[in-house]
Amino acid sequence: MSSFRYMSWAGLFGAVSLVIGCSGSAVPVKPPLPPSKTDLILLASTALCEHKIDFMRKYPATVHTAKGWGSGQELTIPTENSVSHGEEAYFFDEDSILVGALFTFPRGLDLKPYPVLRQTLSQLKPSVEFYLNVAQLETRTNMESSSLLETGDEKSTTQYLVTGLGENPVLLQASFTIDPYVRLFSPYRREFLDRLRNPAGGERGQEMERQGTEDKEQFSSLQQFARGQAAQLAYCGDKNYDIAADAYQKTIVSGFTNKVWLAEAHHKLGLAWEAKGRFDKAKTEMLQSLALRPNIPEVLNNLGTVQIKLGDKAAGLSLFEKAVVLRPNYALARYNLAEASEATNPKRALSEYETYLAIVEGIPEEADRIAHAKERVKVLKQ
Repeated sequence: MSSFRYMSWAGLFGAVSLVIGCSGSAVPVKPPLPPSKTDLILLASTALCEHKIDFMRKYPATVHTAKGWGSGQELTIPTENSVSHGEEAYFFDEDSILVGALFTFPRGLDLKPYPVLRQTLSQLKPSVEFYLNVAQLETRTNMESSSLLETGDEKSTTQYLVTGLGENPVLLQASFTIDPYVRLFSPYRREFLDRLRNPAGGERGQEMERQGTEDKEQFSSLQQFARGQAAQLAYCGDKNYDIAADAYQKTIVSGFTNKVWLAEAHHKLGLAWEAKGRFDKAKTEMLQSLALRPNIPEVLNNLGTVQIKLGDKAAGLSLFEKAVVLRPNYALARYNLAEASEATNPKRALSEYETYLAIVEGIPEEADRIAHAKERVKVLKQ
């Protein structure tokens, strides 16, 4: 039985994708991460991916307030009730999963008592630097030079908005999120900066022109795409292709103005349908993706896999060949092309297996395919 593989382009929202298995997608593998050690405990009694019902047991309605957050919900614990002594906001998707949290300190949190975090921040390179007006910031002038720093682990990202970066850093905001949602949890988003400029009951700080960049894309599109990624890549438990398909369909209905993003939404929906065994639907979505953005090797490779599963081996071969022409070092397409060629063109299959092995030499994630390719090379050389 054939075992064609497909690859997902997860880099659209900041993740780096490597190998994707035949049963679905794998969590993207990040490059080497910057320091992430801290002695400031913010997510003290909860954790990302927690279910809202479990969160509510610890924080009853008398402790928090609730409001809508797109298709999900935000639960906020005010400063006077919080352990962190800041405003704590927890964000749940429509499936009641905690996907992000934001801690806001309008008066600033002096980091002198936290040497580990200070050391971590000193090793991070700011992703954004800007002047920020915070009306309630204590012991400092109203206008402060602020820096946004980012770190994290394999599945999540932590961002710190700090003023006075250097010997005496002061924390203004910290956010935690699973990676698919990282675009929606930057403290540099205008709606989060406004929590500093105009905290409840406080004086509003001056709003600088262009300060707090927001995505031009609709929030609902970004939120549903992130929901699809989280479900498809198993960020919070097992892969859930029902949720992924639902989310990507809602993304497409909501729409992206950027055709690259819209094309990838169709591609991702195609992968979800393929995982559910709906190969005709998968083909339709991948063709739509290619109509919007032609000649993308990953999409061609994945469509080739779908065509093979639909019984059209010739179409699959053609797509694999096109993928490797466009990207000669595309190992996965080489492997798929080798498998698809074995029955009709063993010489070509042998060549493709050998090329694949040369490309992936020393890559641990490819161990299973490497072993199979070496076995097939021995057989084809006999």
